[in-house]
Amino acid sequence: TPSTFTISQLSKEFGITTRSIRFYEDQGLYNPRDGQKRIYTAHDKTWLKLILRGKRLGLTLAEISQILDLYDSSASNNDQQLLVFIEKIKTRKVALKQ
Repeated sequence: TPSTFTISQLSKEFGITTRSIRFYEDQGLYNPRDGQKRIYTAHDKTWLKLILRGKRLGLTLAEISQILDLYDSSASNNDQQLLVFIEKIKTRKVALKQ
């Protein structure tokens, strides 16, 4: 597997538009920049996958960003990451039932 990806490759793989990928970047959820050129790493690809999963669950971009921040802050923070994520899902479940 390659270690870097183009926006077109990610768009095709995830079935979303390149505009969507750039939108998430503009929202500050990741930064695939190398000067003026966008270079997406395996980390960016993983982040995009997590963003899309969060969107499918109905989470807001702010909630997704909070979860991603937990993953970025510490590899030893797994318990807190999981608890925050579970709480977000429970809250979303209650909202959907209403």
